[in-house]
Amino acid sequence: MMAIIVALMATLLMSALGAALVLTTSSDALIAANFRDAQEGLYAADAALERAIAELATRADWNAILDGSAPSAFVDGTPSGARTLADGSPLDLGQTLNMMNCRKLTACSASNLAATTAQRPWGPNNPVWRLFAYGPLSGLLPQHTLESAFYVIVMAADDASENDNDPLHDGQGDTNPGSGVLALRAEAFGPRGIRQVVEATVARPGVPGGDPADVGVLSWRLKR
Repeated sequence: MMAIIVALMATLLMSALGAALVLTTSSDALIAANFRDAQEGLYAADAALERAIAELATRADWNAILDGSAPSAFVDGTPSGARTLADGSPLDLGQTLNMMNCRKLTACSASNLAATTAQRPWGPNNPVWRLFAYGPLSGLLPQHTLESAFYVIVMAADDASENDNDPLHDGQGDTNPGSGVLALRAEAFGPRGIRQVVEATVARPGVPGGDPADVGVLSWRLKR
């Protein structure tokens, strides 16, 4: 009888150890997958941003970008409504844009856009973000040679240093520090809720601090 009890206890112990090893292995695999996807998301957002900057260099009129009338060639339909990510989860472009502009999911009113808040302290000069480029990262290259589960968007807005109280038009003149300067925000959405954000401030050729021959990047930062 004692031998049976010892055997049962040994079996239970080995089962517990086996379950612990399986759980540890599964956790390690999930952590590694999340890290891999997070890094891919960062590269996806950066790639979308670089694509947008390259296209901005070919645009003569940045006002058409600020008012939303001239989106990028990289779009997958209208700049609103729901998209379905590769893992089946939904992404609403309109809600994402509204959250940037007025911190709510529903449409932003004019007073919402110009409200002075901790996140948007510039009042009438608050940036009004517009969707410039958006679509599956796999469509970023011709013939869909890029395989990725990420969906990317790039938003553009007038730089917050503007002082003309008109966020839908680029300021003019030497006394306007935001003249010829644009703010960009790239976001990448992937599996398991992964989201990576990269922001940049770019300037037209000849703007102080910018590249004299091409669109220059004045600042670049990863948002976490």
